[in-house]
Amino acid sequence: MPDLIAQGPLPEQRWRRKLPPGATLVIGRAAGIWSTPWDERISRKHVELTWLEGRAHVSVAADARNPVFFRGHKADKFDLRPGDHFVIGQTTFTLVDERANVAQDLPRPAGERTFTIEELRGQPFQHADKRIDVLSRLPDIISGSASEQEMLVRLVNLLLTGVERASAAAVVEVGSRFNVQGSKSEKSASTLNVEPETLNPVSILHWDRRALIGADFRPSERLIRQAAQTGESTVFVWSANRPRSEGDFTVSEGIDWALCVPVAGPASAGWFLYVTGSFPGDLPEGEHDAESLRDDVKFAELTAATMSALRESHVLARRQASLSQFFSPVVLEALAQRDAEEVLSPREADVTVLFCDLRGFTEQSERLAGDLAELLARVSKALGVMTHHILEQGGVVGDFHGDAAMGFWGWPLPQPDAVERACRAALGIRAAFRSPTLRVGQAAAATSSFAQTKDLGGVAGDPVPHGARDYVDFRVGIGIASGRAFAGKIGSTDQVKVTVFGPVVNLASRLETMTKQIRASILIDPPTAAVLRASAPASVARVRKLAKVRPAGFSAPLEVSELLPPADQCPELSDAHLAAYEEALAAFGACDWNEALRRLHQIPPDDQAKDFLTVFIAQHNRTPPDRWDGAIPLGAK
Repeated sequence: MPDLIAQGPLPEQRWRRKLPPGATLVIGRAAGIWSTPWDERISRKHVELTWLEGRAHVSVAADARNPVFFRGHKADKFDLRPGDHFVIGQTTFTLVDERANVAQDLPRPAGERTFTIEELRGQPFQHADKRIDVLSRLPDIISGSASEQEMLVRLVNLLLTGVERASAAAVVEVGSRFNVQGSKSEKSASTLNVEPETLNPVSILHWDRRALIGADFRPSERLIRQAAQTGESTVFVWSANRPRSEGDFTVSEGIDWALCVPVAGPASAGWFLYVTGSFPGDLPEGEHDAESLRDDVKFAELTAATMSALRESHVLARRQASLSQFFSPVVLEALAQRDAEEVLSPREADVTVLFCDLRGFTEQSERLAGDLAELLARVSKALGVMTHHILEQGGVVGDFHGDAAMGFWGWPLPQPDAVERACRAALGIRAAFRSPTLRVGQAAAATSSFAQTKDLGGVAGDPVPHGARDYVDFRVGIGIASGRAFAGKIGSTDQVKVTVFGPVVNLASRLETMTKQIRASILIDPPTAAVLRASAPASVARVRKLAKVRPAGFSAPLEVSELLPPADQCPELSDAHLAAYEEALAAFGACDWNEALRRLHQIPPDDQAKDFLTVFIAQHNRTPPDRWDGAIPLGAK
C-alpha cells in the first residue's frame, strides 16, 4: 500500500500514513489521525481522498475555506499517482510508494560501537535544552494516541526531530522466539552458521524518512540482530571505507551510519528504535566514527527508556481497567495505593454482609427450559442489578452462588458507615425489582437521604444498565448481618478468590433463606437493626422487629427485623401499621395472643409478614405451648 505524507512548515509538523484501499479518508485540521492541526489555513474537513486502482482520487469539500493546489493550479478534483503532491496552505501532501525491507546483504561496517546504558547516562548532552524539549513531547505522544499504530507514527516523527542528522527512522520488531533480553550467550546467525531467514523475523512496524529519494528503505538486519543479541545500543559506521561508486547502497541512500537501541520492558518486548543518516559534509574525515554519534545514541536511548516506562504505566492502567470485572472499585483503589499482598492478605475486619437471592428462578427455568441462553441472559441481567447497587454503595462483590449474589462492606479499608451502605444497597435492589422500569435514582429514593446526610457519594439518576423487562418476573430475598469476619484472598494453594469468611456470612445467608418462610423481602440481624435504629430516621429507612425465631441448627433464639423504605416509598405500610405490629409482637411475647391477634388485624391484609405470626397463633389455637420461650421454631432451611 502507498503512503501519504503530510509536511508542514516545521520539520516536526509531519506524518506518514498508509492508505487503506477503497476507504474514503477525510483530511483536515480536525480529522482524527488524518489531521493537520498545525496549519490554520486548512479547514476542519478539507478534502476527501480514496485510493483505488493505483491512484488516489481527491475531491475538495464544499465548505473548505482555502483552495487546493495541484501541479501549480487550483483544483477541486484530481487524481494522484505515486510521486505527485498537492498543497493546502503551508502543508504539502505527497503520495509515495516506497518500500521498507530489512537488508541482509549490506556491506560490513567500517566501524561499530556498543554503548552501555551506564556509559550513555553518565555523560551529559551537548545541547541538552533541544533534546529535553523534544523528549518532553513523549507523554503526550503515548497518552494522545488513539491506537498503537498512531503512537508509532508520532514516535518516528519525534526521532527524526530529535536527531537532526538523521535521514530516516523506524521502530522495528524482532520476533518473540529470538532472545531480546540481552543474553550475552545468544549467538548471531553468522556464529550459528544458519541462514538469517531461519531466525525470528525482523519486521518494520513504522518508518519515515526526511527526503523523497525514490529508493526503498533498507535497515541493516545485521545491526538489529546484534543489538538484540547484546541488549545494548549499537552503532554501525560505513562511510570510512565505502567505495564511492554510483549504486553502492550507502551512497544511493546517503547513509553513513545507523544506530539501533533496544526498548526494554514487557510492554514493548522485541522493539528497537532504528535511526540512520549521514555525516555533515564539512565534518573532518577523522570524525566519521561511532563515537561522534554518542549524543544521538543517548537521545534514542532516553527516548526508548521514557517510552517503555510510559507504555508500562498505560498497560498497567489497561490491566486495572480489565480487573474491574474481577475486583470492586474499592479494592482496585486500595491496590493502587498499597502493595497487593498487603491489601489482599486475609485479615479480621468488622463487616456487614448482604446476601441477595432471586425468587422465581424455578418457574423461569421451567418456562425457558428449551432456551438456556435466554435464561442465562435474564439471570445475568438480574444479577447485574444486584451488583450495580452493591458496587454503587462502595461494597465488594464477594461471590455468586447460582442465582444469588453476596456483597460485603468494611474491607479492604474500614467503613464506619458499612451498615448504612449495605442497607441502602438492599433497598435499592428491592425497589428495582418491584418497579423494574424505574431509574436507579428513583429506585434508591428510599435511601437517598443517606447520601445527603452521610456524604456517601451515591450516583443518582443514572439509568439501570440492564433491560428493565428482563427481570420483571423475578423477585428477591435479602439477608443482612454485621460482625467480625475474615476478609481477603481466601481459598486453596491452587485457586483463590476475594471474599469474606465467618459466622456472620452464614447468618446473612440464613437470613436471606428465612425471607421465604417469614415472607419479608429484607431481613436483618440485631446488630444491623441497632445501628439503623440509632442512625436512620424514618424518613430514610424503617426497621420493624418481626419475631424471635429459632432456625434449624441454632441453639439460641434469634431476633429478626425487617428493613423497609420510608412510608412515602412504601404506602401500603404506614408508621401506624408498624407500631401496631410491634405492639402485637409484644403481646405475642407476653403470651397474650388474643391481644396480639387484635393488633395484627389492624394491619393491611397485603402485608404478608404479619401472616407469619397469625398462622403460628392459629396453629396453636391461640394458646402458647408449654414451656414456650417466645421463639418460633423454623423448619429446615
